[in-house]
Amino acid sequence: MKLVLGRDDLAAAAVSAVREAGTEPERLDISPVHKASRGFVNESDADLCEVAIVTVLQAVAHGKPVLLLPVTTLGRHQHQTLVTLGRLSVADVAGHSVGVRSWSQTTGVWMRGFLTESYGVDLRTVDWTTYEGSHVDGADDPSWVQRAPEGAKLQADFLEGRLDFGIMGNGLPSDDRIRTAIADAHRIAEQWSRDQGFIPVNHVVGVSGKAAAEHSAAILAAYDAMRSVLTATAEPGPVPLHPVGFGALRGAFTKAAAYALEQGVIPRAVDYDELVERTCAALGVPPSRLGG
Repeated sequence: MKLVLGRDDLAAAAVSAVREAGTEPERLDISPVHKASRGFVNESDADLCEVAIVTVLQAVAHGKPVLLLPVTTLGRHQHQTLVTLGRLSVADVAGHSVGVRSWSQTTGVWMRGFLTESYGVDLRTVDWTTYEGSHVDGADDPSWVQRAPEGAKLQADFLEGRLDFGIMGNGLPSDDRIRTAIADAHRIAEQWSRDQGFIPVNHVVGVSGKAAAEHSAAILAAYDAMRSVLTATAEPGPVPLHPVGFGALRGAFTKAAAYALEQGVIPRAVDYDELVERTCAALGVPPSRLGG
């Protein structure tokens, strides 16, 4: 059974649990972890794989055999990811250029959702540029989004002034000129999460349909082991950073799915209960077994 997990502590726990369940595990070393997503979704190159929440939504919407194992491997605030070099602010996004690595990148989906919901931005009034396609075969950018020329880089275009704004999380370059477009972004993000009852989720765990049929006991054991690690290492605060279980992930998935549909990231609505039912049917368990 092939596993791709970016966090060493989660990977070690999952590998041990899978072995104890009677299945031989193999951890694939793929870094950064998002590079495993395309092969996992389209070719089932891995059996259990860390994937972005939007990748799960796209995969399901496009009929790929991907299931959600409700474990958050990466959660973080997102309001600080919209950045600029000049005097522009979030109030100026309409009519200006914004670059994002991929239209389906989860960080971008969250940030664009904030723009429409909290700041009244009509996304079609923005000059959007993307630099990569989706991880999911068959998923295309909306017609009103342009792709950068081959070889262009988001960070370079932003730093050299060809973009007014950039949406960047882990890929944010180090430059003293960069500032957040939303003033006091971290405080705004924390208040948003308190109001919503969850922190935006970036990465979760996906399981292939084939693996669920062949290794259900091992997958359930891996879930239990990862849940134990995240429970033991949970950071104090009013909203959990790494929620585990179907109940705990409902809010984040429901909001992300609504944003993704509004933005043309997914071709149809994906109801959270659809994800729950697919996983439980494949593993032969009730939702309560996985925190439902």
